Amino acid sequence: MAVDLMFNGQAQGDVANQFMGAGRLDVGALRPFVENGKSYISMYKGGNPKDPNNYVVVPMNTNATLRRDEWKQLDKALMETAKYRLGGIDDLVANGLTYDLGNAMGTTVLEWHDVGDFGEAVVTMDGVTRGNGDRPKFQYNYLPIPIIHFDYEINARVLEASRNLGNPLDTTSAAQAARKVSEKLENMLFTNTTYSFGEDDSRSLNTIYSYVNHPDRNTVTLDVDWDASAKTAAGILADVLQMKQTSINDYHYGPWMLYIPTAYETVLDEDYDTTTPGTTIRDRILKIANIKGVKVIDTLAADNVLLVQMTPDTVRLVRGMGLTNVEWSTEGKFINKYKVLTIQVPQIRSDQNLRSGIVHLA
Repeated sequence: MAVDLMFNGQAQGDVANQFMGAGRLDVGALRPFVENGKSYISMYKGGNPKDPNNYVVVPMNTNATLRRDEWKQLDKALMETAKYRLGGIDDLVANGLTYDLGNAMGTTVLEWHDVGDFGEAVVTMDGVTRGNGDRPKFQYNYLPIPIIHFDYEINARVLEASRNLGNPLDTTSAAQAARKVSEKLENMLFTNTTYSFGEDDSRSLNTIYSYVNHPDRNTVTLDVDWDASAKTAAGILADVLQMKQTSINDYHYGPWMLYIPTAYETVLDEDYDTTTPGTTIRDRILKIANIKGVKVIDTLAADNVLLVQMTPDTVRLVRGMGLTNVEWSTEGKFINKYKVLTIQVPQIRSDQNLRSGIVHLA
């Protein structure tokens, strides 16, 4: 698994260097197919990428390996990753917290702004009295755009055997590669990993942070682990209420998602108390106003809990290209190399006053 970075016209990694040299990326150029004994690529003309009329088939001189239907089988395998519990990225998409890039390869860095607070409004009877003039203060920030990719291979003899026997192409390797890429993207939200590229300043605004290491996140101390024998259901509820109040104190009012590590899943399935059998601790938490859901995140470290406001000023997913299969190289006559890659990055945000909609209990 690799993460290549592109920033400010610079590239870090073999994949980034190749794409930077190609200028605007047309994925079709990396997906040649065989038809009637000849090789072709499908080129994007512009417009709605979901409209088949916006593509043109172009012949090519080099040899292709896969047929068009075989590419479809590989692409279908990518969708299997949706069955796994990779919930943080899914939540961003489901809540509309996305920002789509027009040209992922041309946009090697995303420039974005945060804004300072304004002055107060003036109350008068006639509305004529001149109010206090004020201008918003914008700060320029920069986000590197990563390429996340994983390699797999298809043996030419195995491919030919599947064609001769009429069997579908074995897509196991493609599905596993897609899962590795998806897991890496999820890890960028929930693990203590950062990715930096280009010139930096004291606030590290050229760095990709996660929920658990963003410098402006709000932190709350976990006094007793939720799965400890000494922790009561009422104590867990008190922790969640403290997290909510911490977010409110930082001028973030929800709605929120609560993320818990794997070991806490069955803890929240226990009854809240003996007087309300059938009401679990999870049920009681979900009765707290503006908590949209409680989700288990397998990549979240033990004894870490997150309360995240689901609004674009807190977090969004910057999307350049979804999970995609491409042909990469051929080794001799028998090994064909492929990549599953994506150009996406979660962007954690705060304002100029360092206020954040993320609360980290640990």
